[in-house]
Amino acid sequence: MRLHFLGTGAGVPAKERNVSAVVLKQINKNGDSWLFDCGEATQHQILHTSIKPRRINKVFITHLHGDHIFGLPGFLGSRSFQGGTGPLTVYGPEGIKEYIETSLRLSKTYLKYELSVIEVSDGEEYIEDGFTISIRQLDHVIPSFGYRLVEQDQQGKLDSEKLQSIGIEPGPIYKQLKNGEKVMWKGQLIDGHDFLDEPKKGKVIAIAGDTRKCAAVADLAYKADLLIHEATFGSENEKLAKDYYHSTAAQAAEIAKVAGVKTLWLTHISARYADGKETELLMQAKEIFPETYIAKDLHETDIN
Repeated sequence: MRLHFLGTGAGVPAKERNVSAVVLKQINKNGDSWLFDCGEATQHQILHTSIKPRRINKVFITHLHGDHIFGLPGFLGSRSFQGGTGPLTVYGPEGIKEYIETSLRLSKTYLKYELSVIEVSDGEEYIEDGFTISIRQLDHVIPSFGYRLVEQDQQGKLDSEKLQSIGIEPGPIYKQLKNGEKVMWKGQLIDGHDFLDEPKKGKVIAIAGDTRKCAAVADLAYKADLLIHEATFGSENEKLAKDYYHSTAAQAAEIAKVAGVKTLWLTHISARYADGKETELLMQAKEIFPETYIAKDLHETDIN
């Protein structure tokens, strides 16, 4: 799996950063992708990548502020115009269904695919495409949610060398054993589980919406391989962050440290930190949590 940041700015589009959107790519063998938030001009950002809108089959909206949803009607329409026929599900706060339906109805946009809209609540869980998706409400001026994605463990590899050492050569029997089946071979019962490596633990990814520093984010991010957290302000603007229900880079780092995550990515960066000033945010966060990075538009990263 890979993350592809499409928009990493806060509030309004800027020259260096578009507004919020990130894609989780290659979530399954079909090559499907999930989109998290869809700020203005998200579909324009997609044009600069290899992302195929028809491959995006789920959209997760953290909250209903414009910099997170104004690109959604356009994306939904373009997906249809560009040959997307597979079903798509949108998850988001109460009101997202009305927003989508009204936008499509008034613009007379007709989709060629099945669209489902699920309005989420704090504490809910969904199981989709081999992931358990947990939802927590955060601390923002309007309902804002974070999503915790826990990938199911992957089956261990079949130890072909061990099989060949007892005389079992590659063939149809390997597929049965890889599935954990018991197979009779030359009068001997062979248990596939005896020839499988340990399961590969699934990845844990936490994506937070706009929020003040709060315990709900720490719960969401507990032992995550990767946390995406807003860092709208620097420590010098901590009061401003509190007043506007946002976080500083240092506060995001404190959450990452308490939660025991492996890697922290900062996003939702205020335009006041343009022209290289974002390094101030990175330094403030790294003092607390060294494995911190600042996301930039169109940057890709593997989830290790």
